[in-house]
Amino acid sequence: MGVKEWGERSQGVVLMLMVQMIGTGLQLLSKVILGHGQFIFALMAYRHVVGALCVAPFALFLERGKGKELSWSIGLWLFMNALTGISMAMGLFYYGLRDTTATCATNFLNLIPIVTFVFSTIVGMEKLRLGTRAGKVKTMGAILCVAGALTISLYKGKSFYIGHHSTHHKEISHNVQHNWTRGTVFLVLSVLSYATWFMVQVKLFKLFPYKYWATMLTCIIASVQGAVVGLCIDTSKASWALGWNLQLVTIIYSGMLATAATFCLISWAVANRGPTYPSMFNPLALIFVTITEALFLGEPITVGSLIGMSLIIVGLYSFLWGKSKESKNTTRPKVAMIEASVVVAPDKSTALQTSAVVMPTAYPSITTTTTAAVFGNAKPNENEMFF
Repeated sequence: MGVKEWGERSQGVVLMLMVQMIGTGLQLLSKVILGHGQFIFALMAYRHVVGALCVAPFALFLERGKGKELSWSIGLWLFMNALTGISMAMGLFYYGLRDTTATCATNFLNLIPIVTFVFSTIVGMEKLRLGTRAGKVKTMGAILCVAGALTISLYKGKSFYIGHHSTHHKEISHNVQHNWTRGTVFLVLSVLSYATWFMVQVKLFKLFPYKYWATMLTCIIASVQGAVVGLCIDTSKASWALGWNLQLVTIIYSGMLATAATFCLISWAVANRGPTYPSMFNPLALIFVTITEALFLGEPITVGSLIGMSLIIVGLYSFLWGKSKESKNTTRPKVAMIEASVVVAPDKSTALQTSAVVMPTAYPSITTTTTAAVFGNAKPNENEMFF
């Protein structure tokens, strides 16, 4: 029995480590091809075509017939879901990634739950609860994350390399030109877009709580949006051409693994371990990206990035701990009410309360954060996202 329980517990850890490694690989691939001139909107359009094709079998078989519930209202929210969560958030993230480093961009992704928490507090969906221990820890965690982001942006300090900084590293990243100010602005706007996307999801999944259909349709709409915007910017064949190269590998990798495979892995984790479980592994991706980027791309590690990284990791764990404690305290008095709602409407209520909705954003990597971790149990949705 002991061995069986250990196996069940380790299974979740192994799957979440796989999610973070997939995200790390995508970060590095994206950084390399962007440094070599890959047109961002072409990458986004092609990636989500692959993602839609990979998720389509799950939507057509596991949620058969649910597409009939689509309406113009749901279509509008799907459009906004794709616009805020992919076309804007991911597009801005890619531009920020191109102008900075994968480590810096990953640091900003960890700020998404904090910014969403601030937004939800402003609009009255969340309360600070500074009179409780959990509320104080949660607020302090948010402050530490912001302090970490400011440290990374404003302070560099001494730089050092892992291993030998060879000419091979220079050849890999020879086209990379950092523009830290512009890149930081793009990353901040990306985080704001992701936070807005969570607000959109709350509405969308009240109207259409079918994760596979929603993901497939969002991928399709995002591909069209990316193609339209991209063609308005650049119509040259060279920008849209596909060849047997690293760009094609990145597109297939991101669509199959970072969208479809990660979708399934995180859905399993949320269903079996709870909505905050995947989020606890987010900082690992930051460590993975920092080490692998230094080893394979020859990027230097700065003292400022290490200090900022440490602050963000401590702050994120503090924030998640506080939210977890608040969620438990909020859940107990509502158990009877939730069970009653399941009995009255078992079809949609059950789906909303037990399903993770993993949207195909880029983590580029990684980092997952949950709407439930931000909004607590005040909302029936537990919408999961990854980059």
